[in-house]
Amino acid sequence: MTIRAVVWDVDDTLFDYTNADREGMRAHLLTEGLLAAYGSVERALLRWREITDVQWARFSAGEVDFVTQRRDRTRVFLGRDLTDGEADAWFTRYLAHYEAAWSLFPDVLPALDALAAGYRHAVLSNSSLTVQEHKLRTLGLLDRFESVLCAAELGVSKPEPGAFHAACEALGLPPHEVAYVGDHPEIDGRGAAEAGLLSVWIDRGTALVRPAGQPVAHRISTLAELPALFRADTRFGAPSTFG
Repeated sequence: MTIRAVVWDVDDTLFDYTNADREGMRAHLLTEGLLAAYGSVERALLRWREITDVQWARFSAGEVDFVTQRRDRTRVFLGRDLTDGEADAWFTRYLAHYEAAWSLFPDVLPALDALAAGYRHAVLSNSSLTVQEHKLRTLGLLDRFESVLCAAELGVSKPEPGAFHAACEALGLPPHEVAYVGDHPEIDGRGAAEAGLLSVWIDRGTALVRPAGQPVAHRISTLAELPALFRADTRFGAPSTFG
């Protein structure tokens, strides 16, 4: 099979989300005088991520709008009955620290340059366009992608096949001519494979889970491996590099 396009995940695939999240929260808690209340940055981050998952699920289900989920994340994290203005102000201060820590992984630009001439490119993320287009623009990547699709606007999220198929439809290509590259072995790796795409798991050591059951995606440790992988395109039936 010939691969004609690459669809990319963003966080912890192109963008070093884990480091930015930690450094941004550390700087914010220090500035706000809150670090001692949580004991450590790691404990604060764990709490923040748990709350984010719950509130984002409410947003994804249509129970609240984007701004409300952000305000509620702040209220629950601080354990305070804040006004909308107070919650917005706190979150804006947090965002300033978080965005100051944004960076790409060092293998991203070389990989995109190496693949620019031979493949079309798009993004599929379990986030929102508001968040990811701003992020990609800030990092200087937005113009490299034909389309950016996000779960909040699609109404379906990875690992559901419909999310991956929406990305293929945006490119006007069948799934077997599209590769998907993401950092999560199940949401990205298994999801893309079961949707019929060439699935690639970039293992940056950030995933909190390991592959379940039979391996279904190609595992790489650097994006520099992609050109050779796409040329070979062994698909299913060839030995996987999972594990």
